[in-house]
Formats: sequence, C-alpha cells, structure tokens
Amino acid sequence: MTREEFEKAVEQEFPNAVPKKFRPLIKNCAFLVENEPGTEVREREGLGAGETLLGYYHGIPHTARGDTYGVGMTLPDSITLYQLPIEEAAHQDGISVEQVIRETIWHEVAHHFGFDEHQVREREERRDAL
Repeated sequence: MTREEFEKAVEQEFPNAVPKKFRPLIKNCAFLVENEPGTEVREREGLGAGETLLGYYHGIPHTARGDTYGVGMTLPDSITLYQLPIEEAAHQDGISVEQVIRETIWHEVAHHFGFDEHQVREREERRDAL
C-alpha cells in the first residue's frame, strides 16, 4: 500500500473508529502517519529489538486539560499511526489493513480521552466480547 493509499484509509476509517458523539471532543490533535516508531518513541516506551507499536498518542489527555489549557501557545497532541507494523499485523492476523487502522485509531483516541493502557485494553476486551 502506498503512503497516499494508507493516509486515505486513515481518513476513511476515522468515522468508523470514533463514535459521532465523541468526535467534537477531539480538539487540538493532529493525526500523523510514519513508517515505524523512531528511536525516541522506542526508548520512551521501552521497546525491545523485536517489539513495535501500531500507534502512539503523545500529548495532554482531554481529562487532564485544565481551565488554562489552550491559553497562549499550545502545541497540538498527536496520534501517530505506524504504517509498516499495521500492514504486518493485518497480514499476520488475516484481516484488512483498514480494520487494523480502525482499531488503532480507537485505541489511541481512548488515550487522548485519558484512559491508560490497562483501561483501554479492558474496554477493548469488553467491546470484543459483545
């Protein structure tokens, strides 16, 4: 998949990943696409040689934004989707790249809304059990 095709898939899957009622709450957050996690992210997350990420949220979670958030210069949060690991995961799991993109967006947006990794995984398990 070309980068352009992948970015288009991210754009198309966003509405499928995030329920309509939550979309207006996502503010000051950029969605990015990179090939793989860089050295800084790998070190920050303590990834070993054979480990990777499908996505990464960086910023101030919605729940931690106080009354002064956005006053003055405020850099946007970012949600980065990593194309090569997502394509590899789709291939290994026998599912579409679009499905992995959708799941990754859902996961990272949950972090944006203040859920830690344990809480996100619990919610994914409950959602998948339905």
